[in-house]
Amino acid sequence: MTSLKTLSQLGWQPVFQQQLTLEDYENCRIARIAEHHRSHYVLISESGIESLEIRPSFPSMTVGDWLLLDDNGQFIRTLDRQSLFARKGAGTKVIEQLIAANIDTAFVVCALDHDFNLNRIERYLAMCADASVEPVVVLTKRDLAESSLDADGNAFDVNDTLRSVEALAPFLAVEAVNALDEHTTSALSPWLKSGKTLVVMGSSGVGKSTLVNTLLGDFVQATGGIRESDSKGRHTTTARSLHCLPSGAVLLDTPGMRELKIFDSEDGLNTLFSDIKALESQCRFSDCQHGNEPGCAIRDALASGSIDERRLNNYIKLQSEDARNSATMAQKRAKDKAFTKMVNTVQSSHRHIKKGF
Repeated sequence: MTSLKTLSQLGWQPVFQQQLTLEDYENCRIARIAEHHRSHYVLISESGIESLEIRPSFPSMTVGDWLLLDDNGQFIRTLDRQSLFARKGAGTKVIEQLIAANIDTAFVVCALDHDFNLNRIERYLAMCADASVEPVVVLTKRDLAESSLDADGNAFDVNDTLRSVEALAPFLAVEAVNALDEHTTSALSPWLKSGKTLVVMGSSGVGKSTLVNTLLGDFVQATGGIRESDSKGRHTTTARSLHCLPSGAVLLDTPGMRELKIFDSEDGLNTLFSDIKALESQCRFSDCQHGNEPGCAIRDALASGSIDERRLNNYIKLQSEDARNSATMAQKRAKDKAFTKMVNTVQSSHRHIKKGF
């Protein structure tokens, strides 16, 4: 990101321009968050790269956000987002962790090794559907898969795996690549259009940073090996960062996420699992648990083979997780709102008291 870029090369689109007034154009500078660190943001604009110290008064922001600065480089406000990826904080923390903002396409990266998991891919696809972002599933390590054997000792069939992923959603784009090979990664070029913003997401060790380096044509992100015993990877990307590709697209790399806890994703789940959702409406009882209840359309579909049991179980699991986490987050937001209201009341009282003296 050393050379100066135009706003369009940084992913600027009409939806952001419509939010600006003539006064904004005359008195403000437009910048985009390129990196998010503990104490500061790295911003990129037509003027180059600069740092913005994080202050408690700032709203929650993440890589990909657009914001306005004054002539002194001080924060004024953010622009409304076109899209947002967020998750519930890892572990027991009741926090919302922002992942990326203003994304057009998400490369959901999964390796063709022991860590391959359809349930995990569906989790990412639900997030994409909820954010109204186009997903592209990128299956890495194709070269290793083609020379390996499956559990039955037969040659691994990459095409079978491709078809299993394609079946997860209608019109889902799936590409199998060797992340080190520019020839195979060229299959991703239709999504690398000038002015478009893409995010690379996936677990640790699946080859995200290697893929980013190959697409950039340069060594930018450090890469690390994986344990052969279980194909678990090590975190090699520790911070979210934004890169400008030779094609003119903007690529956002993210650290590997071992935990991707969804919340407020009901719309995304309903979209991804629309076939199961449609069947649920046909059950005799509106509160059917799809167990032994009579007239259960879901159980009938399972018996006929029209839906997959793995897919159903994952839907039920994700639906339960989303409801639980959404309720927890709603409680925290209500508590934070009440605390903020109390602080404002106390501060207002102190001001009135001082005026009285």
